[in-house]
Parts: sequence; C-alpha cells; structure tokens
Amino acid sequence: MGKTRLSPPDFKERTRALPIKAMGAVPEVVLPLLQHTGAPCGPEVAAGDNVKAGTLIARSKEYVSAPIHSSVSGSVKAIEEKPHPILGRYKAIVIASDGRDEQDSSIQDRKDTASLSADEIRKIIRDCGIVGLGGAAFPTHIKLKPPKEKPIDTFILNAAECEPFLTADHRLMLEKPERIIEGMLIAMKVLGVKRAIIAIEENKPDAIEVMKKIVDNDSIKVVSLKSFYPQGAEKQLIKTILRREVPPGGLPFDVGCVVNNVATCFAIYEAVYKNKPLYERVITVSGKIVKNPGNILVRVGTKVGDIIEFCGGLSEEAAKVIVGGPMMGIAQYTLEVPVIKGTSGIIVFGKSQVKAPLSQACIRCGRCIEVCPMGLNPSAIAQAIEKGRFDLAEEYNVLDCVECGICSYVCPGNRDIVGLVKLAKQKLKNKERK
Repeated sequence: MGKTRLSPPDFKERTRALPIKAMGAVPEVVLPLLQHTGAPCGPEVAAGDNVKAGTLIARSKEYVSAPIHSSVSGSVKAIEEKPHPILGRYKAIVIASDGRDEQDSSIQDRKDTASLSADEIRKIIRDCGIVGLGGAAFPTHIKLKPPKEKPIDTFILNAAECEPFLTADHRLMLEKPERIIEGMLIAMKVLGVKRAIIAIEENKPDAIEVMKKIVDNDSIKVVSLKSFYPQGAEKQLIKTILRREVPPGGLPFDVGCVVNNVATCFAIYEAVYKNKPLYERVITVSGKIVKNPGNILVRVGTKVGDIIEFCGGLSEEAAKVIVGGPMMGIAQYTLEVPVIKGTSGIIVFGKSQVKAPLSQACIRCGRCIEVCPMGLNPSAIAQAIEKGRFDLAEEYNVLDCVECGICSYVCPGNRDIVGLVKLAKQKLKNKERK
C-alpha cells in the first residue's frame, strides 16, 4: 500500500447538513440495459407496453448480472441507443411517465422475513436488481455468495464516503440508520457471519454517534477512521481496519471479508422487507455554481439536466459536469445522460473553476508511487499503456488499480494516468472475451 497519505479538500460543507429531498417522477426516464458489472440485460418489454414503478423491464440469463425495473409508471416510448454516463452511448428503454406514479403490485411489505433462508434472501436481492452502490455496481447476490472454500469471518459496512463533495451516504446514516443496520444484519445472516465492523471517517462525528446509539450487539463495532483519500476503497479499508492485505488479483473474500457500502445495505433492507426493486437512490448534487445543492432521492433513469433544474439550475454556464465524485467520476458530454444504479453524485464546475493544462511527459518524480494506495507504480503502468504494451501493464498489476485518481491529482505533469488505466482494463477485458 502507498506510504504517503494525501487527501484533496473534501468540499462537503455545502451539502452535509442538508436533509434528503425526494425529486419524484419525471416526464421521461432513460434506462440503459447495462447499469452494472457483468452481462447486459435484454428487454422484457416492447414499445407501447404499460409499466409501473418497479415493473421488471429487462434481465439477463447470465449469473453475473442484475435485472432492471421501471422507475416510473407510464408507457414504453422506445428502445434505442441513448447517452450513457460511462459507455458513451448504449441501448436503453425510454419510458414516458403517465404522471400517476403508481407502484407495481409486487411491492408490498413482507411479513415474515425471519424465516427466510440464505438462498431465498439472495434470490430476492437478485430479483430486485440490487447492486453495489459505492461505484463498481457489482451484483450483490454474487457478493453474498463467496466460494465455500473461502470462509468469511467479518462483514464491513463501508461508511467512509471519502470522495470529495459526496454526502449522500452521510445523510442516509443520519436519516435511515435503523434500516441500514437491518440491511447489514440481513447480509450477515446470508453470509453466516457474526462479526461486523461499521467503518466511518472521523469527519462524520454525528453519523458515528447515531450508529453507536443504535448498535446493541457486542459483535458489531463502530470504528472511527482518520479521514484521508481513498479510505473507502475496499482493499484499503480492509488493510486499515483488519491489517489484512488482499493479494494482487484477489478479492476481499480471499482474506475472509465481505464489504458493502451504506446505500447498498439500505437497498438490501428495502428489497427484503418491502420487495422493492432498486429503481431509485440518493445522490449528492453539488458544485459552486449549483444554486440549490443537496442530497436528492432520484429515480434511476432521470436525466442529469432534469436533476440540475430541480436543484434550481446554475448561476453560470457549466464548464464541466461530472457524474460521480471529482476523483473517480466521469465528465459528461451532454446533460441528456441519465442517472444509473451506480451513480453517486453530480458535480458541476464553472469556467472559473476548470483548467485544462496540457499533459506533459513523465519526469520520474515518483510522487504517484508514493501516494498509490495499492502500492503500484502508476508511472510505469501509464508508460507501458502509451506504448501499446497492455501485456506489460498487466504484469505491472494494472488490474489491481482502484482508479482512485490520486496519482493524477499529484502528478506535476498533469498526466491522465487514470484514463490510461481505464483504456488498458477495457483492452484486456476485450482480449479475455476473445
């Protein structure tokens, strides 16, 4: 792991004290058929079909996938290529709202949750399309079924939320703490785990206090962590809390852990107790030029432009709009791009805040090596990729990069190391498929 801990300013002051505000249904939602790690879904509806909020509209037969549900009631307008926040463009189901916002009849309180078996709970979680909401959007039903030869002894609730600007998980902990804990207990039951650690950065003292008041179990511990970036990365969190190091190419279950973030556990609760699919989530909308920033409960498929308008619009023209946080998020080319399951925030910067310095050659200063939380050599990886040596980048463990962006942040040459890493991962992924 990196020897030097360096964090950018957190910029959370504009939204950390703002309660979650529900945006509600919008006139039109765009639901891409790929919103998660794994296989894309195929449509289960056709143009003209009527749906309600929570109606299944797409799924895949592949194991590593998660079904997609309508986030509004209305009719399917089209199934066509639309802007995608990560992939540029991708086929999506476009639904026109009827304004009634009716829920699917399958969404109802489940009376007897205690009698559910681990397999039954996993099926509910899969059928409700629950994925990790911390960024990677890995299907949760798979994460909760580690290989039998990999016994799990610790569940970690990731409440670090170290990415600058983002405060959605913080607000969830303050406003829905009991339900988050219930979701965590469900995950623990599925895994057969008795020990849990709730990991919260020290810059959220109110959340730490709330969680400590709720937890009434000697086997569940709330831990206050020093605030630094990227504390919330799974492998970094495990190293910090348990002093266990996930091996190169490995996963948390290789060292006896499963990690889920706050929003994911809340979604697990809603799936198991209410049979509610993942069709809405809390995101942070922030940035100096956003007139009314906040933590907003939005429907999946809502366009970024509509969300910005809900937040009062902008005080000046946007120069850069990022979906996600400023370190790991992706700049967008259009406000027509929709929120997907893995979207955690929308950050907007004005022209006075954005600079586009030219990338320069690596000067071998070693700063990126000093700060890399995974102990990699980002400069060597980047140079290998620039030369088209993706095989060499793989030897340098590029696949272990968590794409935290701290290397690019400290680089005096303004090199887009993370962009190169994303390119290499995609090339290696395509090679593996072939």
